[in-house]
Formats: sequence, structure tokens, C-alpha cells
Amino acid sequence: MPELPEVETTARTLRDSLPGRSIQTIRGPDYVPTIEPLSPAGLAARLIGRRITEVGRRAKYLLLFLDNGDILSVHLRMSGRLFVQSRGACGDRHTRIILELDDGQALHFQDVRKFGRMRLLTAAEYTALDQQLGPEPLGPAFSPTVLAEGLARRARARLKPLLLDQEFLAGLGNIYADESLFRAGLHPLRQAGRLDPEEVRRLYQAIRDVLIEAIAAQGTTLSDGLYRFGPGQPGRFAEELQVYGQGGQPCPRCGAALERQYIGGRSSHFCPQCQR
Repeated sequence: MPELPEVETTARTLRDSLPGRSIQTIRGPDYVPTIEPLSPAGLAARLIGRRITEVGRRAKYLLLFLDNGDILSVHLRMSGRLFVQSRGACGDRHTRIILELDDGQALHFQDVRKFGRMRLLTAAEYTALDQQLGPEPLGPAFSPTVLAEGLARRARARLKPLLLDQEFLAGLGNIYADESLFRAGLHPLRQAGRLDPEEVRRLYQAIRDVLIEAIAAQGTTLSDGLYRFGPGQPGRFAEELQVYGQGGQPCPRCGAALERQYIGGRSSHFCPQCQR
């Protein structure tokens, strides 16, 4: 968390205000760990005076493309937030870095748990990162055939850990993997190579449908309230969750008690009847 829908929602919000703006100053009480491996002076030397030309997303990375070809990559990790405020607004105790812009606005990066990272990439470094990531599940390069081929290559892998592997498929995390497997009627411990063509088709469609609906709802804000976009708005997809976080509750399809297990070190939620 945040996953693809939350990062995409944040990117769409930032596209309203960042393109065309130049970075004038950088400040923040606690931004040295956030920008590793650069020092504050090194980051300032490469960022100040640069103009943001485009805001993008790849997998769970927010991307600010700069006029010199560099890309500022932001990974929100567990609790990061990226939003624009007026330049005079002070950050709170969770603010790690503020990029002041030439139009009187400022880009704030808040991170309660301090896991988020900013990294300034050259075009070549970004290409290397891009090549390490799997296909975008909502992109034209992803299809039932591509999914089937990937499952066949990782035939012995279990479905839930495989869907979380960013080299296999970019952008999915715990929430949307659980929801996708439930919709497809597939147990998270099924072996990838044992799916028949109809199950592959169901999984492909479930992944796309869940992500499209979550983006339309502007992401999922859980009970911890950490994910917000824009000036602090919550995502609405938590109201649509069918299994994630619902362990012990009745399955919305069959009424059986939903189960929660740790699979690959991650909490997983599923129906033992609908997902045999």
C-alpha cells in the first residue's frame, strides 16, 4: 500500500498542477534518508532550476519527467503521500521533503513510516528499472496469452506470491491480488502451471476489472487512513472490498467464513469454498 490504483490516482491529481513548473528550492527537516544515495547538496545541484515536463506512473512508481531528460522517481511504499500545497504552507511532523515551485506552489512528500524513497534517475537508469518490471496489467502489452505464458514459465510458483512479484506483473499488491483471486475463484496457493485456459482468462479479466474499478473509486483508504490524495481526500474502494481485511466475515457469495493466512510472508484473505 499504496498500490497501482493509489499511485495512478496521485499521478492524475498531480498532472493538474505540476507540468510546466520549475523547481526553485528544496527544503525539509528529514529528507536525507528519503533521497538515498544522493546527498542533499547533490540532489539540489541536479534538481533546482529543472522544469517538470510530465507526470507519469510505472508499476508503483510515481515519475516526474524533467526538461533535461532526468526522471524523479518516487516510491510511496507503505505510507507516503505526494501532494501540492501553497508555498507558504508548513509541513507537519511527517513531512520529509518539500520542493518549492515557481508558481507559488510546493510539492510536499509526507511519510509517516519513513519507508518512502525519492531517486533521481538518468534516462538510462530509468530504462534499466523499466526492464526489470513486468507488464502493466492495464496496458496493451498485457493479454490472456501473455499471462498464460508467464504462468507457464513460473509453473511451480503459488499464485498469490507470484502476483505480488513486480517482475511478473507490475503494480499489484496485497489488496488487489486478494480481490482479483476471489473474483477469479482461484485459491492463493494454487500452482501457476495448473491453471486451465478458462481459469487464466478469468484471472486476467478479474485483475483488469478490479484495477479499473479501484481507479474509478480513486483507490482504497483503509481504517488507518494513511492513503489520501490531493488535499487529503480518501479513496472510496474500501467500500467495495469483498475479501481483503474481511477474515472471519461471511463470504459475499456463499456465506462461508472467509479465511486469513500468511502466504509468502503476507496476509492473504480468501473464501475456502469459492476458492478451492
